Amino acid sequence: MLRSLYNWTMAKATHPLAEVWLALFSAMEASFFPVPPHPLLGLMCLAEPKKAVRYSAIATVASVLGGLLGYAIGYFLFASVGKQLLELLHLAESFPHAACYLREYGVEIIVIKGATPIPFKLLTITAGFIAMPIVPFLLASIVSRSISFMIVGGMFRLFGAPIKRVIDKYLGLVTIGFVVFVIGGFYLASVVSGASSGSAEVTARCAKASMATL
Repeated sequence: MLRSLYNWTMAKATHPLAEVWLALFSAMEASFFPVPPHPLLGLMCLAEPKKAVRYSAIATVASVLGGLLGYAIGYFLFASVGKQLLELLHLAESFPHAACYLREYGVEIIVIKGATPIPFKLLTITAGFIAMPIVPFLLASIVSRSISFMIVGGMFRLFGAPIKRVIDKYLGLVTIGFVVFVIGGFYLASVVSGASSGSAEVTARCAKASMATL
């Protein structure tokens, strides 16, 4: 079943509308969609490694534009849409904590968190809710999304063919490794956040904020 799904996705990755789907998923994920576009991006890069950087650029631009939609939801529609959306995505408990750190560090948090597996939509909606200045938000989003997607594109552009051969031969082991990597990424991001996001006073204050209700 896993092999069939892999082959099916590889076929879709070379579809004439693959770039449109990649842009759509990237934009939606930055504002309300729960599934990240990285798996599709990775498979598209596997299918055509020479276009890896192009695909990464498409994902970056679309994600930044989608982030503006997330910002608008937080700024204009938080009470009617944003709050329910965060609850639906199981991000409601993280929202007060994210809002506290964004108020304290702003651009720095967008750049650091946006380049980690932490859901980008949480940052975009929260940034709109706290009325973070739009220009710094936009610039920080460009940096963070570029890091997130261009690393994928660059790796596949340089090593696409060897990586594809390994995946074709050891698909099951690669899948397990990917899951472990994602889970580990979430854990590492939380550890790094606690260690490097500032003073103990701010950390304590934001920890208390996380206990607040929406």
